Amino acid sequence: MVTVTHTTDTQLVRALGAANPSTRLQAALAVGTRADPGLAGALVARCATEPDFFVRDMLTWALTRLPADVTVPRLVAELASGSAQARSQALHTLSKIGDRTAWPSIARALLHDPDDEVARSAWRAAVVLAPAGEHGGLAADLAGQLGRGDRTVQLSLSRALVALGDVAGPALQPGLVSPDPAVRAHARATQRLLHDPDAGFDLAVDEAKRIVALGPERAGSTAC
Repeated sequence: MVTVTHTTDTQLVRALGAANPSTRLQAALAVGTRADPGLAGALVARCATEPDFFVRDMLTWALTRLPADVTVPRLVAELASGSAQARSQALHTLSKIGDRTAWPSIARALLHDPDDEVARSAWRAAVVLAPAGEHGGLAADLAGQLGRGDRTVQLSLSRALVALGDVAGPALQPGLVSPDPAVRAHARATQRLLHDPDAGFDLAVDEAKRIVALGPERAGSTAC
């Protein structure tokens, strides 16, 4: 059991790299509870290599407990890492901290990162951190990736666009007339979610694919 009161910083850092994931989870909890800014570097470094999802989530929580002026510069530096996990986790943590001074560091290259997990994290972070005046350009940039990836990736992109609100509507227009049927279907599904956020994504995609395949007129007549 890793405790806060009788464990030194050195012992906590060592426990963050223990073989047992339960030990690492307890260590991350203890570090977050202690909220010692001196451990920020160890937390960020561990985020880049931690294989367990639940431990990574606890590491993020521990980082949110520290002052933003300590954590944000370290996380921003990770965005240039050659490790996809380091970039993804830094983006995820920045979105949880919500400090908008990090927005200029969310480069277009991250929004278009070839690694799907990095791109998904960048989309979520951008939606949280972008100032209102940047939402239109961000929506257009995101909409340029309609049709990308599998269901999980497409759902993340749709959710990011819907979270941007009204500016997403105009951004979807090029996708709605794209010669690529996958792009058109994804654009239509996102458009439906924009107008009806409670609509299920799978249902929206199925309906969009049917409209793309049959055309709006024929699809309407077969829905009766």
